[in-house]
Amino acid sequence: MAAPNVLRAQQPITLNGAVQFNDDHVFNRALLRFEELVKQYSNQPINFILHRNSSLGLEKQYFEYMSAGRAVDYGIVSPAHMSTFSRAAPFIDAPFLFRGLNHWNQVIDQDLLAPVATEIERRARVMLIGYAGGGVRNIFANKPVSNTAELRGLRVRVQGAAIWNRTFQAAGMAPQVIAYNEIYNAIQNNVLEAGENEAAGVLHMRFFEVAPHLALTQHAITIRPICFSAQTFARLPRGVQEAVRRAGKEAGAFGRQAESTEDEATLARLEGEGKLRRIPFSGRDQMQAAVAPVMAAYAREIEAENMLNRINAVTG
Repeated sequence: MAAPNVLRAQQPITLNGAVQFNDDHVFNRALLRFEELVKQYSNQPINFILHRNSSLGLEKQYFEYMSAGRAVDYGIVSPAHMSTFSRAAPFIDAPFLFRGLNHWNQVIDQDLLAPVATEIERRARVMLIGYAGGGVRNIFANKPVSNTAELRGLRVRVQGAAIWNRTFQAAGMAPQVIAYNEIYNAIQNNVLEAGENEAAGVLHMRFFEVAPHLALTQHAITIRPICFSAQTFARLPRGVQEAVRRAGKEAGAFGRQAESTEDEATLARLEGEGKLRRIPFSGRDQMQAAVAPVMAAYAREIEAENMLNRINAVTG
């Protein structure tokens, strides 16, 4: 009588993931690492199906699917796409939030982003089980930009979150929100003059073909949470749940290490091949000063002052 129950308990679990990019992209590799670790730590068989190259849409759709508990169980999503559920979510990926990679790593290691993760899980039913990212974001443009005067009025694509629009306006630019996969054509057709991204995105989307001038503004360091559907998680056996939590944290650390160390190599290779020109930028401190009041005001508005103060208090 008990045998059928034992057999059912050992039937493989199938989990579906999604990523916008191809096999070489660090986000894809971080999710593959997550799969390997879950299998290693789990006490029963699990099948993973990772849908690559935007075959299930873009990150905004992935997040909605995970929230609804259908189609996608796990994926990497930019915090900008979580703003419907948490006004504070885009803030953890905001320009000039981190002073550098050491500061960024310490903030993550001290779990100072936990208030946002808690809110996302409560309101969106999506768990943030690890933090990948680590790419330093710069502005790629169809003309040389080396100081704040040359930035003024620049038509630049930004993510669809209020903090990005406000900070780039404060720095003197003319930010515009369009879909990520439309940036290339928008610059090619002179609708935009520029965009901003980390090295992996510039390479994968071939932005250097239409905007070969990379201004080293170093205005942001990416936070890319590894997300997992809370509804899917609730259906998993306890042992698998523990494996998912442990694997998410470790895969996030793997992704951070990979992306932060590969940034320089990617840009150097593109420049060496004559596809990209890195331009030193002299106005970062000016940008920081212009943006600081906007960051403080926005933190008050979204009730994230305490989190911002704790992040600013981290030494490093």
